[in-house]
This record gives sequence, structure tokens and C-alpha cells, in this order.
Amino acid sequence: MKKIFFVFVIGVLFSCSNDTNGDSPIPQTSSVQIRIQNASPYKFENIIVNTYDKATNFENLNSNQKSTFKTFDVAYGYAFVQLQISGKTYTYQPIDYVGETPLVNGNYTYKITVTSNSYQELSLELIKD
Repeated sequence: MKKIFFVFVIGVLFSCSNDTNGDSPIPQTSSVQIRIQNASPYKFENIIVNTYDKATNFENLNSNQKSTFKTFDVAYGYAFVQLQISGKTYTYQPIDYVGETPLVNGNYTYKITVTSNSYQELSLELIKD
């Protein structure tokens, strides 16, 4: 009887994991560093980036300027971005992250441009630094 109990306890201990999100593929901790690059001829103000569940404010950026890196627990190859140009609000809005893989630890840049078609909108490109 003691052998069966011992085997049971060992089996339970080896089956435990640190994953508190169940089946979620989102890592518990990471050191993903992201910065913003203003690749437009306009000044970006009041920049907000939300990568999954955390909204982060970035400093204002002049044309062709890069921000400092900010740490994110979870981030993807694209994110929600909202900023202002000359008092007008622009938004880059992802639909969802279904099927996407979180970024691995490292430094990344979200290069943001403004399209100059009949209506201006933001575009985002991920760069691995």
C-alpha cells in the first residue's frame, strides 16, 4: 500500500506545471522590449500601444525618431496603436491575435508610417533588432 501511495505522490508531483493559464500559449514571463519608430514626416504625440492586455504610453516622437524601449510581458508582431498628429487621432486596430505566436524574448521595433492615399491611416511593420 505504501508503494502505491508513493508512486501516486511522485506522479502528481511530476505532472504539475507553472502554467497558470491552462491551455493558453501565452508565456508567463518574458523580456520582450519594444520601441516605436516614427517613419513619417509628422510629429507623433500621445502614443499609446496595447500589445495584448497592457496599454503603454510612449514619449512624443518627431519625424524619423525612435523611442526608448519598453518592457512587455506579452507582445505580438502587431499591436493596437493610437496617436495624435496635429491634434487629430489616428488608430491602428488589429482585429484579434487568433493563430498568432507571441514574440520571443528580444528587442523589437514597431515601425509606424502614415499612408498618403485619399484618407490617411497608420501602418505598422515589425522589425527585429
